[in-house]
Amino acid sequence: MTIVEKLLKNAYEDTQLLIGNDKKGDDFSLLRDIEFVMYAEDEKTATAVTGFINDNRYGKASLEEAEERFRILVVINMPSTQHLVCSTSGLMSCIASIFSLEYDGWGCSIQNTK
Repeated sequence: MTIVEKLLKNAYEDTQLLIGNDKKGDDFSLLRDIEFVMYAEDEKTATAVTGFINDNRYGKASLEEAEERFRILVVINMPSTQHLVCSTSGLMSCIASIFSLEYDGWGCSIQNTK
């Protein structure tokens, strides 16, 4: 899959998740921790990517071993408006592609004022 195809697929999936959150009453303008997840097959690559993300202040990345792979969790405190989530998710997808990782999307808690 080309990077453009990945970005288009990503944007569609991100938008579908946001539509679902909207139906649950999410107030997208409220700040919350959004978690972006990637998987690496080897610790050396996972460590390099975690450092790359932290060094460039793209988010707060942490690393853990998970089922014979390495899970990179990137947490960013931000609103979940469509343009911010899709842009950030697109960046994470690009990083995953550059380093040959699996990008597993994002998630967050629903925030509402009711």
